[in-house]
Amino acid sequence: MKLYDDLKWRGLINDISSPDLEEKLNQGGMTFYIGTDPTGDSMHIGHFSSFLICKRLADAGHHPILLVGGGTGLIGDPKPTAERPMITKEMVEHNFKKLKEQAQRIFGFEVVNNYDWCKDINFIDFLRDYGKYFNINYMLNKDIVRRRLDSGITYTEFSYMIIQALDFLYLYEHRNCTMQVAGQDQWGNITAGIELIRKKLGKEAYAFTMPLITKSDGTKFGKSEGGAIWLDKEKTSSYELYQFLLNSEDSKVIDYLKKLTFLSKEEIESLEESLQKEPHLRLAHKALAREVITFLHGKEEYERAVQISEALFKGNIKELTLKEIEVCFKGVQTTEVSEDILLIDALVLTKAAQSKREAREYIANGAISVNGEIQKDLGFIIKKENSFGKSVTVIRRGKKNYYLLKHLN
Repeated sequence: MKLYDDLKWRGLINDISSPDLEEKLNQGGMTFYIGTDPTGDSMHIGHFSSFLICKRLADAGHHPILLVGGGTGLIGDPKPTAERPMITKEMVEHNFKKLKEQAQRIFGFEVVNNYDWCKDINFIDFLRDYGKYFNINYMLNKDIVRRRLDSGITYTEFSYMIIQALDFLYLYEHRNCTMQVAGQDQWGNITAGIELIRKKLGKEAYAFTMPLITKSDGTKFGKSEGGAIWLDKEKTSSYELYQFLLNSEDSKVIDYLKKLTFLSKEEIESLEESLQKEPHLRLAHKALAREVITFLHGKEEYERAVQISEALFKGNIKELTLKEIEVCFKGVQTTEVSEDILLIDALVLTKAAQSKREAREYIANGAISVNGEIQKDLGFIIKKENSFGKSVTVIRRGKKNYYLLKHLN
């Protein structure tokens, strides 16, 4: 299967700027760029498909450039509903450095910063050299601008389109970059860049957009109750990422496999058949977690995530380290204690039981485990010296109710 056909099959092409693009993509040899603004210090899983497509193109002989918008990040891409809050120059610079390091480590891309060529343009030159090529009616007709007209849009946000177009022009002139790739919500900004290159240079540039990855209800993929799912394993651990992917909706998991992995058409179709015939095995979900985590963090991180998950599922947590305990129980109710404590009192203190009578019943019935071992001794004392790292004790009531004790010095 040729590159363009593969991208279409995976659902990775939404808009194309020219019918000639199919042949150009299949031939290879194009320099292209994809951009993101440094609004955070890590990419999240929503970015992953976009940047993964760059690797697909790179493997087919194209040359990717990742633009991290240190300049546009100071302005803010218009949101559909309201203006983005401004972030400081210091924070933008910090985020740029972190994103550059992350992108180069994960994807191996060349990274550029549009602040480098935007910072010295004065206002008069901006209007004369770039602004004169933009018709206001043309700009007002762009979807994101049109949607903001009723609620109001600032001149700063309105100008974002021109700056992004300027980026495409600069990279076209200085890096022979002839194509831009982005999510479908950037189509208006991309075509503005194509028009600027055509009007100012008399040259043709190309672009295509990808559909945004969403859940079945239309909300963005990568959002959970705790917030975004980050690509930085210090912000979202491999175990958390594993759980997130493993719990993907059945109706969407094949779509995610196409967009987020390099598994072949035959492999994905086999997983789709398994999903239909034996959904309880969750082979598609497990393959998704394996491929994404291994790509991002390596095989060892993936295997450790599986090990932690299986230990929790079986209730056997004794072999986990303190760090792993803290990772897999992040967000679980934690109660601090300054001395050794009777298990009955600990159950009441942590609200695992409503009373000492109820606590005794739980213990006598074998419903309570401490650090992975069932305790039926009504006189059992929880001691700091027996906790994980002499720091944390894990109490479980039943199969799924966990409570943590944090031992203070």
